[in-house]
Amino acid sequence: MIHWLFEHLVMVHIVVGAFGLAAFWVPVIGRKGGFNHKRWGRWFAWAMLTNGVFAAAMAACTLIDPLPTHPKLTDVALIRGIFGWMMLYLGILTASLAWHSLTVVKNKLNHVANRDWFHVGMQAITVASALNCLVLGIMIGQPLMIAMPFIGFAAAGTNLWYIYKPAPPRMDYLIEHFKAGVGAGISCYTAFLAFGAVRYAPQHALNPVAWSIPCIIGLSIIIWHAHKRDYFARFGWKKVRAAAE
Repeated sequence: MIHWLFEHLVMVHIVVGAFGLAAFWVPVIGRKGGFNHKRWGRWFAWAMLTNGVFAAAMAACTLIDPLPTHPKLTDVALIRGIFGWMMLYLGILTASLAWHSLTVVKNKLNHVANRDWFHVGMQAITVASALNCLVLGIMIGQPLMIAMPFIGFAAAGTNLWYIYKPAPPRMDYLIEHFKAGVGAGISCYTAFLAFGAVRYAPQHALNPVAWSIPCIIGLSIIIWHAHKRDYFARFGWKKVRAAAE
């Protein structure tokens, strides 16, 4: 039963994730604040939220019945660690970043509303799941489980820093929106490359290259936009604000 459920979750996860990862590039490459940016950005964010839920369900199946869900692997501790607890953490991180990206835009004129219990709770759960992944990674001596949580600590920490800013500058929500959206894309691409490898090329499942490529590309996108100031300076703040509203 668990294996059947897991396989069907994987199929839906792949379909929704593939759509979301394709949609990711429209708001990243296209004109900021336009109709396509808003529409495809929302589709991407909701795809990431949905996939976060499916990732959590797949992780639960793995934790309950590790060997049948991953028949090509034999190390139960490794399966539970990487494909159970770390997948759960990455699913939560992806959903948290997507939610933050949507929420800061929704509350651009009412910053205090960013402090609602669900938004703050998502950051707390991200930290808790990252800490759990780190501790278990140390216990089983798995470097990826030790390294990956620091991304979650940084993401949740910077999100909370913005959420509790007394009076952030008027452009800050755009920066947060872009940073969190790209971060969700990085997280999902990482999971797709790394966890997909275990099904089709298990010998490369823990290859650091598979885990680092999405992060390098995502950080390059953030740095490029920051350098060009594509989000606000290129078109002028007034134009971007008008488009965002």
